[in-house]
Amino acid sequence: MSKKKRLEEIKQLIKTKQISTQEDIKLHLEEKGICVTQATLSRDLREIGLIKLRSQYGKLYYSLTEHGVESFGGRIRAFIQKVSRAQFMLVLNTNLGEADVLANIIDQEGREEILGTVAGANTLLVICQNEESAKTICQEITVELQKD
Repeated sequence: MSKKKRLEEIKQLIKTKQISTQEDIKLHLEEKGICVTQATLSRDLREIGLIKLRSQYGKLYYSLTEHGVESFGGRIRAFIQKVSRAQFMLVLNTNLGEADVLANIIDQEGREEILGTVAGANTLLVICQNEESAKTICQEITVELQKD
């Protein structure tokens, strides 16, 4: 099977089921007669742009990114308890175990003004290009948090 068809099969799986692990994806592909190594599968998932989200029951699952459908702040607000800014950095507080999920969403966004993220268990450090970028992003997030 071609890479293009394999990627389409993965996308279809993610659209129709809440899949939590790469192993589950690999097993599904094997059921379809598609053998893939773990390294290849990891590259495929990055190329597709999968992110992990948390269900209403607290379980993580893969999801396709949907750029342009919802605002940046809208996509991340469900994870954020509090946002603080220190010069060119943002500190985002989340529920326990959600900082890495939030980091994946922000990293996947690919915003030029965000240089990177560092996640702990419930705290995420977002490093911005400069103080102005941090202020703008902080305002975007704050506006979304006020909608709740």
